[in-house]
Amino acid sequence: MTSQSLERTPLAVRSPEELSEFLAQERAAYAELQGRGLKLDLTRGKPASAQLDLSDALLGLPHGTTDQAGVDTRNYGGLEGIAELRAMFADLLWVEPEQVVAGGNSSLVMMREVLTDLWLKGGVDSERPWGQEEKVRFICPVPGYDRHFTLLEWFGIEMVTVPMNDDGPDPDAVAELAAKDPSVKGIWVVPTYANPSGSICSQEVAERLASMATAAPDFKIFWDNAYAFHHLTEAEAKSADILSLASAAGHPHRPIMFASTSKITYAGAGVAFLAGSVETVTWYTGHLGKGAIGPDKLNQLRHAQFFGSPQGVRDHMKRHAEIIAPKFESVLDVLGEQLGGLDIARWTEPTGGYFISLDVLDGTAARVIELAKGAGVALTQAGSSFPYGADPHDRNIRLAPTFPEPAEVELATRVVATCARLAAAEKLTGEKPAGEQLVG
Repeated sequence: MTSQSLERTPLAVRSPEELSEFLAQERAAYAELQGRGLKLDLTRGKPASAQLDLSDALLGLPHGTTDQAGVDTRNYGGLEGIAELRAMFADLLWVEPEQVVAGGNSSLVMMREVLTDLWLKGGVDSERPWGQEEKVRFICPVPGYDRHFTLLEWFGIEMVTVPMNDDGPDPDAVAELAAKDPSVKGIWVVPTYANPSGSICSQEVAERLASMATAAPDFKIFWDNAYAFHHLTEAEAKSADILSLASAAGHPHRPIMFASTSKITYAGAGVAFLAGSVETVTWYTGHLGKGAIGPDKLNQLRHAQFFGSPQGVRDHMKRHAEIIAPKFESVLDVLGEQLGGLDIARWTEPTGGYFISLDVLDGTAARVIELAKGAGVALTQAGSSFPYGADPHDRNIRLAPTFPEPAEVELATRVVATCARLAAAEKLTGEKPAGEQLVG
């Protein structure tokens, strides 16, 4: 076999001699990377400075201090947020304005508030507060978003997993769990460009989730639409209309939607949104009013003026895509070049969102991350896309290409690919890692 043809031969079918040679080559390549003194980061899905710069006009806003209704936004009141911004994002999220609350800068805070209210008081359709139940369990599609899992673990809510497919959570697995166990109170869904896989929940799967029988009368779908507008291609995915589907199925209070401008304008100074049935909105603001007198309506006003219209949001997101789409293309090009044909890795090719999900050879993800750290590239901890940080196959790695500069993204991905090749060779040859020699 020629060296050229061997480059694309699956490692598992190579001879012991060929594998040994491959291992030696990858160790040499890794040692060369270690000597470069790199300091790169692919951990968190943060906007790059160039993306934040797109919103700097916010710093000169608002013009005036009254909203369209003539309300002075500098003063107390308006728990539900200003009307024009609610209407704008209602249009974008396919709901009615009276179903939307515009809040502070963090949708994650809204999620925690909703869980707290359910725990202490129960929901619109609850028989009792969740905290009075003998056990509360939540369905978590995997791989998924680590902060969702952290929040549930903090509450002491038991997490059960189902597979996240290309078209959303496995509906059969979800339906089986929800139908037979009243302690199963809800499910997390990132419907559009899911974290980290980039999956898109189809209308058909959303309809199954909205209409399925549940043993818990107050079963909730936490619909975290964090990436609804974060397209990378011209083929813009449209989120399933979960609120209408649930209402038509006779479960209007089942879904609670969350979204924000955190990756649209300023990550630390945006606006978060909650959407649900009118009764859910009243329930949420009723509890919110016990500890708040109103959100930062000046910030909401500047956002309303900055965007101008729903189309203004869409146009703004196209400018984001111009910055980050080439970074995603770079990652995919390097993975294909460095790992293609070896049968030791597979990865998603998202059309939107902030992440690429990389599955390396089973049993090697933690080792790949360890090696990458030793070469100066920070990756999210192994298992972070699974509840309790436990990936049963030790194979999933979440890559976040948005924050680094383009050249850094390419270089960091090359390091990751080298580490994946080296870790796979170590496992397949049965040779123990060289420990401190490699990662010290």
